[in-house]
Amino acid sequence: MQRTIDWVDDQIHLIDQTRLPDELVILRVAALDPLIDAIARLAVRGAPALGVAGGLGVALLARLHPGDEAAVRDGAARLRAARPTAVNLAWGVDRALARLSDGPDAVLAEALAIRDEDIAACAAMATRGADLVEGLVARRPIRVMTICNTGALAAVERGTALGVVGELFARGILEEALPLETRPLLQGSRLTAWELTQMGAPFRLLVDGAAASVLARGLADVVLIGADRVTANGDTANKVGSFALALAARHAGVPFLVVAPESSVDLATPDGAAIHIEERGSDEVLAFRGIRSAPEGTRTLNPAFDVTPASLITAIVTDHRVVRTDRGETPG
Repeated sequence: MQRTIDWVDDQIHLIDQTRLPDELVILRVAALDPLIDAIARLAVRGAPALGVAGGLGVALLARLHPGDEAAVRDGAARLRAARPTAVNLAWGVDRALARLSDGPDAVLAEALAIRDEDIAACAAMATRGADLVEGLVARRPIRVMTICNTGALAAVERGTALGVVGELFARGILEEALPLETRPLLQGSRLTAWELTQMGAPFRLLVDGAAASVLARGLADVVLIGADRVTANGDTANKVGSFALALAARHAGVPFLVVAPESSVDLATPDGAAIHIEERGSDEVLAFRGIRSAPEGTRTLNPAFDVTPASLITAIVTDHRVVRTDRGETPG
């Protein structure tokens, strides 16, 4: 299996997700600027994968600048700021940077530990999440709605919310997945549909605007999403559209589950109001793959994320625990 991101021959190898589903291209990153570019243009994305990218990026810097801690720390600060909403990127950078005084090999060992822990965390979340879904949903087989991409492409292997879908499929109790296309960059249709096809799991793709009515018609049994940051009170930042999906799930009486590694839990951030929401460029909204879809001069508002309040979340599943927010539990 091709890992989404890995360390190979003193370089960072990662799948260029902007090229999917048309072709599988591996980027070989040997310097900081190409890594920052890959993160900024979403060639690598997804909270767990960004955590690994942060750690491996510092390892790369330490090998490029042996004995020059100032250069490594300056580069690490640039890397840390490449995407502000996803806490895992900063977490991975800081964790690897803490080993800098022990030398480049120690930094690399820490980065590889982050990678290996992510693989184990995704396996744990898949099992814990599938067990919870089985307990919450009486209907068999089960129909799962999801948004954006939370599979192996968002991690090193397997993924978070889509990893749970894969586990349900492996247990023989998945009727179908219902991924949303996920505007404006179509991570659901480009990436999640591609992963489900590779998996062999049954699915039907929905336009984003159909989600509420599909839930209201009783055509989905549970909603599973990932998270880029979970605050101390249980508010969750995820791909824009997640908040609307949570509102629709509440109206339909459908469980709404967040699946994210413990590294995405940010106890230093008290609630969603304190999360910085990344605003991205106009081109993502005005055009797609170079084809303009709006009149010249159109202004845009393009938040990459939104915040779902804990009051709309049934439970948060991590690799270590299940936080039942519907019972008043909080991650903190």
